[in-house]
Amino acid sequence: MKHLARTYERSNIPLYVQVASTLRKRIETGHWTPGDKISTIPELEQEFGVARVTVRQAVDMLHAEGLVSRQQGRGTFVTKEIKEKRWLKLEVSLSTLVESIEDQVPKFIEVKNPPTPQLHMLEGVLDDDYVYLKSVQSKNREPFALVSVHLARRVYEMAPDAFGTQAALPVISHLEGLSIGRAHQTLVIGTAEVETAHYLKIAVHSPTADVHCVVTDDQGIAIYVAEIIYRGDCIKFDIEFLQNLSRPSG
Repeated sequence: MKHLARTYERSNIPLYVQVASTLRKRIETGHWTPGDKISTIPELEQEFGVARVTVRQAVDMLHAEGLVSRQQGRGTFVTKEIKEKRWLKLEVSLSTLVESIEDQVPKFIEVKNPPTPQLHMLEGVLDDDYVYLKSVQSKNREPFALVSVHLARRVYEMAPDAFGTQAALPVISHLEGLSIGRAHQTLVIGTAEVETAHYLKIAVHSPTADVHCVVTDDQGIAIYVAEIIYRGDCIKFDIEFLQNLSRPSG
């Protein structure tokens, strides 16, 4: 049990929440399906190496979420299936990325002292002036992304009304007279700090997918620099490895 104790100590999350997370994952992955009886309290106590009260608190969490129900004298049973929540596919091409967010209506956030845009090595050079746009994107009234965009002012002035009501990247892709030279994004796994947790309605330190996206014009000048923080529980990264391979004829 020493290895479990060390694992628990790596997190400041209460023990019962850690146990509940594991039990919830078992339902999500089909280890337990609706109608199945889950392990007993003594079995879970032995498996996780925690006090019985901790296990009871963990099961109480699942009960409060409606995932399990207790049957007197029989045990605790799974009542419903956890639906796939990872609906948002992170795209790997500009055209599919634009298509995936084209219908999004962002809720803009007023920022009095915006940060300066940050470019990494080989991502182009900064333009003279930028407009800062910060927004929350939602689906079915549930927020899934916090977006911070630095948009070159000369580009913003080409369609200020559109940029003030729509996601910036689809607007850029439809602007006449603007040539895009390169579009690139980098993803890292992060955790939500207080502001992100507030806007995305998740707990502090919840997992996030943090995307840094840069679009440059044909002169190598960054016209769009975005920091996008996605809720970790709605993201999936799907790549078809064989899509570019041709099948042998005959």
